[in-house]
Amino acid sequence: MAALEAKIGLPPCHVALASTEERWSVIERRLGTLETATKLGDLTLEDSDEPQESEDPEYGRGWEPTEVTATQRRLADELQARGVADFAFRRVASSYYSWPLEGRRQALAAPSIHHLCKSMVMINTRIHSSGADGSDPLNPKYIMVVVQYSARLNAEKLKAWAWGLKAGSIAKKYYNLRLAPEEDSARLTGFVHNAVTPVGSAVQIPIIFSHKIAALPEDAFFWLGGGEVDLKMGMRARDFIAAYGAHVVDCTYDDDGAVPTQVSD
Repeated sequence: MAALEAKIGLPPCHVALASTEERWSVIERRLGTLETATKLGDLTLEDSDEPQESEDPEYGRGWEPTEVTATQRRLADELQARGVADFAFRRVASSYYSWPLEGRRQALAAPSIHHLCKSMVMINTRIHSSGADGSDPLNPKYIMVVVQYSARLNAEKLKAWAWGLKAGSIAKKYYNLRLAPEEDSARLTGFVHNAVTPVGSAVQIPIIFSHKIAALPEDAFFWLGGGEVDLKMGMRARDFIAAYGAHVVDCTYDDDGAVPTQVSD
């Protein structure tokens, strides 16, 4: 307790204050500082170096950033500006993407591998000329899809959703959604491979949010890229959906738990 009090600037328990009211005033003020600093990574609390019983020591755990980068601060500011009050950042080891999903889950202390998600920019390679310039929100050339690593994206379901935006007024032959080239993704988001996220994206494009993520327990964080390869960001699905106007769509295959061969993006 003494170490914790020192971390957040509370007087030690044995130091007498003028009154009970004064001590509670100090506690409330310091807890407010702690809440803000923890979100931005300005302060870390020491954890035991010993792995928990359920952890595999080969993978270890992520950690709250001790130094806040410009990217992290910008993303945190955007989340707060959009009304997301509860979120977290965690740094991970450089070998993170070589680990199986269970190792990544352990690093982020996520409830399950189904809480680990990725963001992908998709392009309609056959877009009708009416949407080629990107000005028609109902016929977008690019979309961003947020999906679980443990699920497989179903391009046909995604195509059906996009086609339905115009109520079928454009022929289906003008829809062919594929993973966008990395240079397109970087230009639209401002982020490199393995760091892509809708939060803080350079260009706002429609966001498709897998219905499977939306169906996760309400109080649990889902995790996705945080704008830097070794930075991950967590928040509640309902908060993200409300803040970004994301479209909740059934866009994956129905075989729950199927893990794609390629999981490094």
